[in-house]
Amino acid sequence: MDLPAPALVNVLSRFPLKSIARFRTVSKEWRSLIDSDFFRDYYISFNASSSLSWSIIQTKPHKLSLEIIGHHGCNTWGLDRSPGSFLCFFAETAIKKLLVLSCTDGLVSVYAEARDGSPMYYIGNPLMQEWFQLPLPPFLSSRDLRRLRKKERFSDTGLVTKMRSGVVVSYKVVWMLTYHQLSDKLDFMIYSSETGTWRKQHVSCPHSTLWDRQDKSIALNGMLHWLSDDTLTFDDDDNDAGSVVSYDFYGDYSCRIMHFPGSKVTGDGKDVDALRRFRRSFTASEGSIVYFNEFRENETWTLRVWRLVKYENVPEAWQLFWDLKLTSLIESGIVDYFPVVMHPLNSDIIYLWNSTAKGLVLFNLRTGVFSVHKEAEGDDGKCMDGCSLSFNWCSQYMDSIHEFNLSRYQGGPNNLFFSHYVLPRWLHRLPRPQAT
Repeated sequence: MDLPAPALVNVLSRFPLKSIARFRTVSKEWRSLIDSDFFRDYYISFNASSSLSWSIIQTKPHKLSLEIIGHHGCNTWGLDRSPGSFLCFFAETAIKKLLVLSCTDGLVSVYAEARDGSPMYYIGNPLMQEWFQLPLPPFLSSRDLRRLRKKERFSDTGLVTKMRSGVVVSYKVVWMLTYHQLSDKLDFMIYSSETGTWRKQHVSCPHSTLWDRQDKSIALNGMLHWLSDDTLTFDDDDNDAGSVVSYDFYGDYSCRIMHFPGSKVTGDGKDVDALRRFRRSFTASEGSIVYFNEFRENETWTLRVWRLVKYENVPEAWQLFWDLKLTSLIESGIVDYFPVVMHPLNSDIIYLWNSTAKGLVLFNLRTGVFSVHKEAEGDDGKCMDGCSLSFNWCSQYMDSIHEFNLSRYQGGPNNLFFSHYVLPRWLHRLPRPQAT
């Protein structure tokens, strides 16, 4: 039975994207309707409040699963397995090493090492099983290639996208090369899907920065963000990141440095920020860079959460939007934990890892309600956003990084240990260079 187009739109918009992808094969008419801008916009609007599948990807080179925590069964996609299970592809040659470098707007960049040690880089859309092997930059010298392989002041983890109406229309793969550990100069190597070529860009930052923390980045709104120390905040005794460095690859092409918030001198002259519980790091949530930490004041621990609202090095760059005590956690005996990420789509929810119970704590900052999910129990129960949780070697990975998150750890620079892999709200193909 044929349905009028308005009725068909109304019916199809109630199905998950997994089903929509299949419906495209029913007929030419259905494919044309589903691929139309009208249906895409209507579907995204109709399902704006529906939950999305996403995963927590481990970014520290480790012989464990790439995805350590998966959220599946969410309304928008309706997947019966975790998003990370799609992170697989078949290279043209045998490989001995595989690393996920970046996850941005449903796209993933991957490093694969051939058995002879040759580096191979891929960009892909795992759900559509579309993968493209990137050519190496033609202007890299033999010395640069050695630095790349050994990670000597060479970062290959950047991936930014341009979005239009909920669809990725282009991407840029960004590699960073710094020639000195402390410098205000660096080079970017940028591959654009629009041109299919690499270009080199020399960049100057506002002041000198220590570049030994830039092995990982977080992409957001066409910008990359790194942890950093700089000459204005560096303290040999602290050895903790003091600022966030950002670079806009789709906007004004500028490098900016924003110092972390939280410093507050009490009446007795003590710096509260020096009493933070965890080393500084950041995550992304609801389209913003977010930093949270705990601070010891008056013999109690207070959790503070900031959102980066201005890309300027001024006090008002960070907006404090949570300031509370995790009383319900402490009263329940959950005290040995460290921060993981915030929910990428709901900044009311933070994720903590409880080392004693070897479980993931989901805490709702607005309601004070929390739940603990243990990997050992094979917990695939529902979490706060209605999705099912799945674990994959999460406990082993958390045990391996536990000490690095404590403020008293002095053994080396900060790291970004986690990355969100969030599925988009619409089907989109992997952007390819225009044929010439």
